[in-house]
Amino acid sequence: MIHLTGRLICTTHAQARAVMMALPDHIRLTRDEAGCVSFDVTPSDDPLIWQVEERFVDRAAYQAHQARVAGTDWAHQTAGIARDYTVTEEK
Repeated sequence: MIHLTGRLICTTHAQARAVMMALPDHIRLTRDEAGCVSFDVTPSDDPLIWQVEERFVDRAAYQAHQARVAGTDWAHQTAGIARDYTVTEEK
């Protein structure tokens, strides 16, 4: 199992709006992927920061997710937004 946890960190309200606009489709498409166990991106107490929790059945599923996301509207809309993620492999 691959577990990603961390934060999506906007620096402007324009970035936060871009996240809010692109996030519903990103969540739906990711949750529909083969190998996605869970995928949650939730607002924190700070309106510019989202908590991110992802679980995939294995490294191959996680890598397939990363490859799929690379060319999406989500990737384009959030390209300049900082990510502070930790990825661990659980047995």
